[in-house]
Amino acid sequence: MTEPDKADHKSGETGNWRSDIGPFLTMGMELAFAVVGMFFIGRWIDSWLDIAPWGMFGGLILGVVGGFIRFFRRAMSMGTGGQAKRGG
Repeated sequence: MTEPDKADHKSGETGNWRSDIGPFLTMGMELAFAVVGMFFIGRWIDSWLDIAPWGMFGGLILGVVGGFIRFFRRAMSMGTGGQAKRGG
C-alpha cells in the first residue's frame, strides 16, 4: 500500500482544511449569537418594562443589523486580504 497523498488533505499551502474554514465558521457563529442574544435581551426588556412585543422586535432588529454589519465588514476585509485595515 502506498502512503496517501498529503496534498489531498491540504488546501493550498496554508494548512489543512479545518484551519482554512475556521474564520468563516466564526463569522457565522458571531452573526447567529448577535441575533439570538439581542432577541433574548429584547424579551428580557419586554418582561421588565411590560412593553411586549416591542422590546423583542427592537432587539431582533438590532441583532440582525449589528450582526450583518460585523459580518460584511469582516468578509470584505478577508476578501481584500486585510488591505482595508492597512489603508491600501
